[in-house]
Amino acid sequence: MHAVAPSRRTLPAGLVRAGALVLFTVLALAAVSTAPARAADDGDVTWTVRTAANAFGSDRSSFGYSVNPGGRTKDAMVVANHGTTALTLAVYTADGFTTEKGQLDLLTREKKSRSIGAWVRAARETVTVAPGRSAEIPFTVTVPADATPGDYVGGILTSLKQPDEAEGIAVDRRLGIRVGLRVSGALRPALAVEDVHLSYDGSAGFAQGDATVTYSLHNTGNAVLSGTQKVAVTGPFGTFSTDAGAVAAPPELLPGERWKVTVPVHGVTPAYRLAATVTVTPVLTDAAGSTTALKPVRATAHSWAVPWTLTLLVVLVLAGGAATVVLTRRRRARRERLADERVREAVDRALREKAGHQA
Repeated sequence: MHAVAPSRRTLPAGLVRAGALVLFTVLALAAVSTAPARAADDGDVTWTVRTAANAFGSDRSSFGYSVNPGGRTKDAMVVANHGTTALTLAVYTADGFTTEKGQLDLLTREKKSRSIGAWVRAARETVTVAPGRSAEIPFTVTVPADATPGDYVGGILTSLKQPDEAEGIAVDRRLGIRVGLRVSGALRPALAVEDVHLSYDGSAGFAQGDATVTYSLHNTGNAVLSGTQKVAVTGPFGTFSTDAGAVAAPPELLPGERWKVTVPVHGVTPAYRLAATVTVTPVLTDAAGSTTALKPVRATAHSWAVPWTLTLLVVLVLAGGAATVVLTRRRRARRERLADERVREAVDRALREKAGHQA
């Protein structure tokens, strides 16, 4: 079974205005986990769910299938009541998505599902389980003949609505199990690095500063992908390279999903024109759980980082050097002009003396 921290969702405002109670949801379904089912912190969840033991296996952490378009497969989920009273639970399926926190979540029941939630059908919409007993809920996975090849993720859930007198609301507590489906056909895993931006925040002096690199990972293929990330900032021609160090791996992204990443890079030399290079190596996981690293994807962004104190010093040095050159040339020209004048005067004296002797 899979478990995540409780989350809450409200019904549309129109329903609230109509006098209906606000509906909150506690969902216990997330990334792959082999931990046993457990009660919620408030002790109100008294049941657990697990995969049934059958030809697919006896100790599975989730449901996973590979089915041809137009194909069908059957499986079952087991619900156990650990409370002291009988439980009547709703049973339904829903498509999955990745939250802003990087966790798998499921669409609420009133939202329309287009893949797992539409293709998986439980044998019953409700189940009543006596205290201390368990019940098996069969379900069927039916893949449309025109289904696009690739990966799909969702879940099968049990739900119990209860009033919360202290809050004056109705609470919908859910426990479910992840369902992963790979529709057979051409698998085209692809991950793009988009919208790369680089900003630099440093002092006006010689000291190194901090850069921030932001970008988005976009799963443009038809397979669920994770990956490893590397970020580096360099100066012109690859000089003054600064590595960001360890960058957290992104969550598994479903086809079509995007994930925003912000990476701080410390100790960056302000080398005027900076370049941020993002390298992401996509990782594909097969049905057996084995991972394959794909060809790395790279993207680059540029920004200015001007060390103004150094620039001013360089300008002053260059100005001083230029002034020295100008003054040196002027002195040389003056000396040459004076030398020319002395030569002309000497020639004039010599000519006058010669003319006097001839007279």
